[in-house]
Amino acid sequence: MSATADNKLEASIGREVREFRKKIGLTVAELAKLAGLSIGMLSKIENGLASPSLATLKALSDGLNIPFTAFFRRYDEERDASYVPAGSGLTIERRGTRAGHQYQLLGHSLSKNVSVEPYLITLSDNSDVFPIFQHAGMEFIYMLKGKVNYRHGDRTYILSPGDSLFFDADVSHGPEELIKLPIVFLSIIASPHFPE
Repeated sequence: MSATADNKLEASIGREVREFRKKIGLTVAELAKLAGLSIGMLSKIENGLASPSLATLKALSDGLNIPFTAFFRRYDEERDASYVPAGSGLTIERRGTRAGHQYQLLGHSLSKNVSVEPYLITLSDNSDVFPIFQHAGMEFIYMLKGKVNYRHGDRTYILSPGDSLFFDADVSHGPEELIKLPIVFLSIIASPHFPE
């Protein structure tokens, strides 16, 4: 039986109890004995099927030798997820975007101290002028289709489907020669983010 939305707090506490117990190498029976609980009750708590009293939580924290508040450490922590169905990424304008160069933002996260932006980039029109990018953070490129000569600083890399490139994005970079069109690649940019 899995925990439902109605017992989110119980499920969160249960996960914490199990994680701490395993971290210090105790069995369910050993922790139950230390906390003065039955094995069945401890199992129900760990599976989010029982709502432990404050006294029970205190006994468990003593048995695990952790602060009482440790059971609540991740309960209210925000969890982010972005779902983008095929073909429905947000088409955006980036410096260098023009006809034949499409950038689709597939998600975005500003959690903690890191900003992450995954893009699906399609280059379908040949051009003699290519955008040069330079920005904070790191970038990962994974080629899906086509062939491109990609510049990073003073080096170039010929990228074909299945090839990847991971680099410091504060060095000038961008496509130098579009060898086989259309070119489709995944670009994931991660950079520091300092919320105000």
